[in-house]
Amino acid sequence: MKLPSELITPPSEYSVMPFWFWNDALDENEIIRQIADFQKHGVHGFVIHPRVGLPRTIQFMSDGMLNFMEMAVREAQKRGMKVVLYDEGIYPSGSASGQVVASNPVFAGRCLEKAELKGNEEPLLETDEKLVAIVKRKNGTRIAIIDRKADNVIRGLHYIDEAGESEDNPPAADLLNPAAVDCFIKCVHEKFAARFATYFGNTVIAIFTDEPSPLSRAAREGAISGTTGILEHVNRILGYDFTPHLPALWYDDEPDAEKYRSDYHRAVTLRFDETYYKPLYDWCEKHGIALAGHPHKPDDLGSLRYFHVPGQDTVWRWVLPDTPSALEGAESVQAKCASSAMIHNNRRRNANECCGAYGHELTWEEMNWLAAWCFVRGTNLLHPHAFYYSIRGPRRDERPPDVGPNSPWWNRYKEYADSCARLSWLNTDSQHVCQVAILGLSNFLPWKAAKVCFQSQIDFNYLEERDLLDRAIIDDNGIHVGAMTYRLLITEHKTGSPAVMSVLKKLEEKRRLLHFNKTTVENEFISNIRKTVVPDFQISPANKALRVRHVIKNNMNVFFLFNEEKEPFDIMLTLKNNQSSVLVDIVTGNHTDINLSKPLRFKAHEMKLLLTSNLTL
Repeated sequence: MKLPSELITPPSEYSVMPFWFWNDALDENEIIRQIADFQKHGVHGFVIHPRVGLPRTIQFMSDGMLNFMEMAVREAQKRGMKVVLYDEGIYPSGSASGQVVASNPVFAGRCLEKAELKGNEEPLLETDEKLVAIVKRKNGTRIAIIDRKADNVIRGLHYIDEAGESEDNPPAADLLNPAAVDCFIKCVHEKFAARFATYFGNTVIAIFTDEPSPLSRAAREGAISGTTGILEHVNRILGYDFTPHLPALWYDDEPDAEKYRSDYHRAVTLRFDETYYKPLYDWCEKHGIALAGHPHKPDDLGSLRYFHVPGQDTVWRWVLPDTPSALEGAESVQAKCASSAMIHNNRRRNANECCGAYGHELTWEEMNWLAAWCFVRGTNLLHPHAFYYSIRGPRRDERPPDVGPNSPWWNRYKEYADSCARLSWLNTDSQHVCQVAILGLSNFLPWKAAKVCFQSQIDFNYLEERDLLDRAIIDDNGIHVGAMTYRLLITEHKTGSPAVMSVLKKLEEKRRLLHFNKTTVENEFISNIRKTVVPDFQISPANKALRVRHVIKNNMNVFFLFNEEKEPFDIMLTLKNNQSSVLVDIVTGNHTDINLSKPLRFKAHEMKLLLTSNLTL
């Protein structure tokens, strides 16, 4: 089989694009030297990330900072490299390092709090507080719901002292206030456009927004996400008056507290899409540049419809090899969340910010495992976190490790970069072969059914309820969403939407629906899937460690085969009607013919690429 040249030598477009921490006094010659060193090691792009440790002479979005950025962009252009601009100093995004609040104190972050009242007592309000409602609790007592300043902050760009024991914490903006978000865009995006417009869409490919949220960081204890007038929007989005249920936001003993709390936070998330993500998306669309980055939560699927490059982040050792975290909990869904958003929103790329704050104990093996964990779930752009401009003093220990130039594996980094580029190329502009969807909400994705599917080599995508209602076409062949046709939809959560219930009933009548709950027997569940979903491959014996992703690229059938666990194993793999197959070495791009009548041996955490051009599905 003749392999495409792009697989052997992937175009630089598919390079990893690390966060590049600008965290010390900057020097033009040093910036140019580091860019050259990146490229020498197979890295053809980067995210310029202003970071704590900058001198106070360099303020966020100042002429001094923009001058250095422009010089780096110019150097990247000379080298055919790509650049992503980062919209905050440091994070979470949306406050322009305190400049939004400095422009107007009214733009400071707000929240809802409760005050318990005695008898007929009326609440005492401070000057900047507003009464939202007085509501009677289940136990007969009264509480006041107050709209007030949240006193929240973001991380800043400067150490207060060189020991690095404390840093600036600029005030966070109220991102549920459209006027505050408009101010943020003026402070950051408009300045980027004024300086870099000629690079937009060519060298500068995206603006990265990083885990913005209504409460940002360090909000008042007991604060609930909100802003002035938020209840009006919650009622509009939910379709009912939430006022009587406000106590459920604080008290577990209120009737159906979990349901109403979930409803409220889902409504706030959808309102946040309206006030933050959509304005940024529209601005980027107008200026010919992509909105990239990731939302605050790992399963915020709905928000990703407003990203040109939907993303998530694997940080804080929340996902680790050979632990339940690889398959269990909210963090385990993040890579599938982003890749599903790419597929259903017709985007080319989806990203993962990986290895952030994994600590100095991060190993070469762990870093490669995390990449494979992402790629087998559909990721096609990695943002390694991070390459450090400087490791002087406290900088070395700020959200470590440096996974690039200051790491012990820098001399072999090119093999990692080349491997990632090959896998990124294969996952881009390819057709995902997948017959199963798992239903989720805009801000919640279930993982228990997903775990069983992964362990049974049944690939899937997450489908948001809104997509089921607004985008899906259902007929006798299945559920059609864009280029995908799903023969089966799996549900795990309870929906309260009559419209969704109506669609699910229709699917159940067509035998296209399968429920997963706490009484589900795993073997019966898989057997029921197999009654509807005909596999395009078979393995024996059964193996819970193997992950499989199948895509069609350039008339090639490509199987990503990943041993996600540490124990080696042998399996027999049978493909439908194939005559010849090759195994591709992801490090070198070399390939060898493979005889599938013999067992395939997988070492610990090994990724194999199996290609065939003659497979009838």
